[in-house]
Amino acid sequence: MSDPDALALRAARAGAERAHDLFRRDLAVETKSGKTDVVTRADREAQAAVAAVVDDADADATLVGEEAAAAKSVPETGRAWVVDPIDGTHNYVRGGRCFTTSVSLVADGEPVAAANVLPAMDDTYRTVDGGVALNGTPVTTSDRTDPERAIVCPTIWWPMDRREEYARATRAIVERFGDLKRPGSAQAALGRVAAGELDGVITNVETNPWDTIAGVHLVREAGGRVTDLDGDRWTHDARGLVASNGPLHDAVLDAARAIDGA
Repeated sequence: MSDPDALALRAARAGAERAHDLFRRDLAVETKSGKTDVVTRADREAQAAVAAVVDDADADATLVGEEAAAAKSVPETGRAWVVDPIDGTHNYVRGGRCFTTSVSLVADGEPVAAANVLPAMDDTYRTVDGGVALNGTPVTTSDRTDPERAIVCPTIWWPMDRREEYARATRAIVERFGDLKRPGSAQAALGRVAAGELDGVITNVETNPWDTIAGVHLVREAGGRVTDLDGDRWTHDARGLVASNGPLHDAVLDAARAIDGA
């Protein structure tokens, strides 16, 4: 495996192609942990397509993924490919185009390569040459310093018994920043921070590695900053996630801390 960035891209494209082939088809929708935690045949087949590419090129690595028999946690040592075949399945099953096939490589717990492909929107965010490219063009996080010009996203899902936290998240954003946008895919939101379209992403919940690691790596490689709720460097087992363009991080972190109601 000479080029992990290229392999991440190739694997993500394989999964995205399968997801897109089945998009807006008549698929049976199943639920997992709740009414909005949905899964389809497309999720499983897209993950299988990613796994086939990764296994062929890096058979000794661990596969960590949302679906099927893949591992559900990132090993502390060694290589692991972290896969979300369709991040934004709730959008996907409604015919919404904002969904992401996400692939990242982690070595000894640290992300080293990432690709997020949004096939229905024809957008690909990837690490390359120590930076980030969107559809082949180098991008960086924004240089905005004025919170009133910033756009911030509340992400991940607050279940029905935690809706007060969701409400506090949205209130914290609209009281501090120029606007709020929620694409419905955490990986899409993080990619947009990396490309300067969004200025921050916040959540206080425990996140899954497949929902976050690729996007976190993209933000960092594009010049942004990602921490936990304490302001320490974010790790895949942290509670909460605060990503920003960098200059606005203190303001974004302040908003994230307000979600707990402290």
